[in-house]
Order: sequence, then structure tokens, then C-alpha cells
Amino acid sequence: QVQLVESGGGLVQAGGSLRLSCAASGRSFSWYTMGWFRQAPGKEREFVAFISRSGDSTYYGDSVKGRFTISRDNAKNAVYLQMNSLKSEDTAVYYCAASNYPATSSGQYSHWGQGTQVTVSS
Repeated sequence: QVQLVESGGGLVQAGGSLRLSCAASGRSFSWYTMGWFRQAPGKEREFVAFISRSGDSTYYGDSVKGRFTISRDNAKNAVYLQMNSLKSEDTAVYYCAASNYPATSSGQYSHWGQGTQVTVSS
């Protein structure tokens, strides 16, 4: 079991940067692939990125590729999302999630945080 808590969201101007953090509790953090998803009002939850258990493999959604970077620190039980060159369309609630497998589908993730709001003003 793992519990997840996101932080670092806020209001930022277009072109700016934010770094999201996700703190995990439980001994099994390093067993999980960790992912970030986002959901804007009236839209479906969208895959953003995932990182493998060891951190040596990452994968990104097309809309964030080249702008966002996912990383993890297993010693600190944490995963991060560095977001650069933010656009108004990045506005959403961002969720971190844990999966037993590398996956882009939200249905493959068994543990979720409560989410953190990111608002990008144009």
C-alpha cells in the first residue's frame, strides 16, 4: 500500500515554470511505476508522464513532451514533475498515481493522490 500527497501547484503566468512534488508513505514506493495525470474542467483525465521503478525510464504525453520532466527519489519516497514553458492549456488538477506496470492508462493505476491545482494565466 502507498498513500500519495501532491503539492506545489499554484497560479503562474504563461511561459513560467512550476515544480510539483508527490510524497509517498509506505515502504513499497520503489516497487511502483509512478505517473502524473491531469484533468481540466469538463475534460477526461489525461496522461502526462510516467517513470519506471528505478527512474531510468520515462515516457511523456505528446502535449507535454519537451516541456515537462518527471523524476523520482526513492530514498525520499518522492516523485516530481518539473513543468516549463507553461501554457494556458496546461491548466488542470494534477494527480500523481502509482501502478504495478508502466502504463499510460489511468485504469492501470491503483493508488492516487488528492490532486493539486495548476492554473496558467495568459
